[in-house]
Amino acid sequence: MGRKNKPLPVIEKLEIIDVAAEGKAIGKFNELVVFVPGVIPGDIVDVQINRKKSSFMEGYPIRFHKHSDKKTSPECAHFGECGGCKWQNLPYPDQLFYKQKQVTDSFQRIGKVELPETAPIIGSENIYYYRNKLEFTFSNRRWMTREEVANKTEIENFNALGFHVPKMFDRVVDINKCLLQGDPSNEIRNHIRTFALENNLSFYDLRANSGLLRTMIIRTTDIGELMVIVIFGANDKPGIEKVLESLKKTFPQITSLQYVINLKLNDTITDQNVIVYSGNEFIFEEMAGLKFKIGPKSFYQTNSKQAFTLYKKAKEFAGLHKEDTVYDLYTGTGTIANFVASDCKKVIGIEYVPEAIEDAKENSKINGLTNTLFFAGDMKDVLNEGFINKHGRPDVIITDPPRAGMHQDVINTILNILPAKIVYVSCNPATQARDVNLLSEKYQVTAIQPVDMFPHTHHVENVALLKLK
Repeated sequence: MGRKNKPLPVIEKLEIIDVAAEGKAIGKFNELVVFVPGVIPGDIVDVQINRKKSSFMEGYPIRFHKHSDKKTSPECAHFGECGGCKWQNLPYPDQLFYKQKQVTDSFQRIGKVELPETAPIIGSENIYYYRNKLEFTFSNRRWMTREEVANKTEIENFNALGFHVPKMFDRVVDINKCLLQGDPSNEIRNHIRTFALENNLSFYDLRANSGLLRTMIIRTTDIGELMVIVIFGANDKPGIEKVLESLKKTFPQITSLQYVINLKLNDTITDQNVIVYSGNEFIFEEMAGLKFKIGPKSFYQTNSKQAFTLYKKAKEFAGLHKEDTVYDLYTGTGTIANFVASDCKKVIGIEYVPEAIEDAKENSKINGLTNTLFFAGDMKDVLNEGFINKHGRPDVIITDPPRAGMHQDVINTILNILPAKIVYVSCNPATQARDVNLLSEKYQVTAIQPVDMFPHTHHVENVALLKLK
């Protein structure tokens, strides 16, 4: 007979004492750290453990004995179901406190380098409706809310359009109103759902990989431009035409209506053909007198106003001179490169996505900048000694890598070329601190500035200035 697993325990009256990664909070039980979602410091809860290791446990709250004095009422009706905005029950000043602590803790625990005093985190002026891009998923497997389960509600229609439930790839929370993106985002999403139901158009089956309506992306800009991309899971031309024509007629303010027929097993569209149905292939955003062209595959910081704050701080840290050569690593659509170009001799931007590089070149052209060069390719392959000999050694490197941080080969190259300054912009303080540790052989951190780009989430951006020892 096989061994039976012991039932995992319930920890009673666990006091939540701090926050942790991924929006979870922590308590301590018999010297073990317990990770718990959906709670905040000051809560006292019974926790059902569902994972137990030698050094930690994970669980979920099943009963509240005391709510934290900090607790506030979430604004969103979908709070706790969709998995986003996990800190809506925590006042915004407290969110900023814990985000700053996350940065400091990461640098002390992982970076293990001598640090200057961290500057106070810069909060977001808008804590709702701050995103310029959202992606929604169609599914025929709607997630039942806790209230529906408790009331044993009979569901006639399981089609949904909204966000994935955390750790459940095939379940989607049907969203009525999202507080992340301003109008007409909610109106567009609700219209297309209603239209699809009325016309018996199939919602995607995430297990069978079949169905017409798959995902939808909505992008907006501060100057009033609007891009909608509908991704279809079947090449049903009459159905596709119905959906797109309805959107075109109902929302004339859409300046770029595009679509993709994605028959792959994954949702990424970076390798897919994007087709313009009406309007332009792109939208424009403006920042500090510069115009930026954004295509359907382009990366652009999703909080436009805070992006300006972030880039100003990066530029300030760089302290550029007119004779400086700057390398902008992971340049995206060249936003930072174009933002600093007027303050230096030249900027070399490198990015993995070819379409983004084409946008970066176009952005320089639009803004009359003639001292920028952009190159597409894997950073560790492009940034080598031959490339540097050809284009010149950088005086300053500005790097804004993805959450995984920089590849070891990229760090080794930086340690070989030794720019006077590195301005490291990161959306993940943990990997940033790891990379700073690897660079600490030759560099010293002289300034740290956290910036909150994503209110009500645990995510935080951080800018660090490293100077050659």
